[in-house]
Amino acid sequence: MEPLANGYLSDIAQQVGATSAFLGGFAATMLATLLALQARGRAASWSIAASAVAAVAFIASVMGSLKLVALTHPLAPASVSVGISGVVRALGFLPFIVGLFALLVSIGASGFLRSKRMGWGTSGLAAVGALMVIWSITV
Repeated sequence: MEPLANGYLSDIAQQVGATSAFLGGFAATMLATLLALQARGRAASWSIAASAVAAVAFIASVMGSLKLVALTHPLAPASVSVGISGVVRALGFLPFIVGLFALLVSIGASGFLRSKRMGWGTSGLAAVGALMVIWSITV
């Protein structure tokens, strides 16, 4: 991984952490709603599992981002800031990406709980969202 300035890394980690906290709450609410509705079937199972993966991934991303912010703080002791490595950066950002895709899978599958037509519509929207995420990562 390319070395990044601590200030830049800290700002990005703060944004990822805040976004992860928001999306994690959304994923957990979606999970709780599906469980409370006692949804059954393959689509419900996919949506529940994907929501659970998304919620857990976003929690991990919040914690990884928090660690990055602490490590990159200007007043952090020198011995602490030495701990910034590719692994620490990955702990903040990879779970975020996993959470995004899991949330999109959950949204795509959830439409099938209503009807096949709604399912194909939500799946299509989720696929467009996934392409946009891939594009934003790679370009």
